Amino acid sequence: MKFLEEAIEAYVERYTTQESEVLKELNRETYSKVLIPRMLAGHLQGRVISMFSHMIRPRQVLEIGTYTGYSALCWAEGLQDGGQVHTIDVNEELEEMVARYISKAGQTSKVATYLGNAVDIIPSIDQTFDVVYIDADKENYSIYFDLVIDRVPTGGYIIADNVLWSGKVVEKAESHDEDTRSLVSYCEKIQGDPRVDNVLFPVRDGLLVARKL
Repeated sequence: MKFLEEAIEAYVERYTTQESEVLKELNRETYSKVLIPRMLAGHLQGRVISMFSHMIRPRQVLEIGTYTGYSALCWAEGLQDGGQVHTIDVNEELEEMVARYISKAGQTSKVATYLGNAVDIIPSIDQTFDVVYIDADKENYSIYFDLVIDRVPTGGYIIADNVLWSGKVVEKAESHDEDTRSLVSYCEKIQGDPRVDNVLFPVRDGLLVARKL
């Protein structure tokens, strides 16, 4: 579902800084060669991520769900000197493409990739995270939150993508599929957690931003 009329969306993108040439190329290749290219952050959301990164100036970012690497490269844009993005995915078929674009963007020292189950990998990364970006299997969003909340310092952020789920979250509960139920449950969990304050931004498919208190 597109939440904005095409003319409004075009206007928004017209007054949004352009993505880099490498990101444009990654965008095009994802849409031409990869299944479900809608999963790509893309121009607008990528610039939102980059803006968040420049505002927060994180040292360590954990991204759960790499896909083709677009959002990881956007997070890398605002890192502190010596900072790093740790990005995890289970899809080994995309591993070469991700590595190629990280190299092409000149970010090999800033982006560390991990292949496998995030539930197993997260405990093995010996870092605290200024930002955690969750954009993976929807049924595990709440599990990921529980795994990382104690490793995010006061003032750090946990940001979850796709929380509007093409509008399915506001349909009648009896029509919800498993993913939709999981996303509604995640939003309710964050709303009721006294350790964070939060705001849901209706950017593209929805970003729920939680700040650790």
